[in-house]
Amino acid sequence: MIEIERNLFVGGEFDEQQERGQPGWFFIHACKEPYHRQALGYAGRAASKDHPEYLIARREGRLILNLVDAADVNYIPAGIVDAALVAIHENIGDHRILLHCNQGQSRSPTIGLLYLLKFTDRLSGLDRDAAIDAFRSIYPPYNPARGMAEYARINWDRYCQAA
Repeated sequence: MIEIERNLFVGGEFDEQQERGQPGWFFIHACKEPYHRQALGYAGRAASKDHPEYLIARREGRLILNLVDAADVNYIPAGIVDAALVAIHENIGDHRILLHCNQGQSRSPTIGLLYLLKFTDRLSGLDRDAAIDAFRSIYPPYNPARGMAEYARINWDRYCQAA
């Protein structure tokens, strides 16, 4: 778990297990397994697409995303990423936030990168490649899967705006 911005930590499932139950935390579970599955209680391959929390489940102190580390960018819904960014922005002043996926290498750090890009000046003035290099100096385990890397590339300009 690495603090990439004051009160914003990025990590993996192990980090969430270590901090679970500790006061002052807001968790963003950027992974379908096991968090989204447990929150909705489905047993099959996926939750019903008709379920009102099919993409995003909100619970006290947690945002739970139905986000898989897909190789195809078409399986990365912008609404999920945007909800995570809004939740970080709304909670960062009152809580320590742990943004995590299973291994802490792809989904959660990509969302963390986009948060820094949109809501801070840490990466301002840098082109995309330089910003990603700068982010890797902040968060060395960053190793996005093809879908998350492509999502960031395609949507870069959309997030590259001041809050």
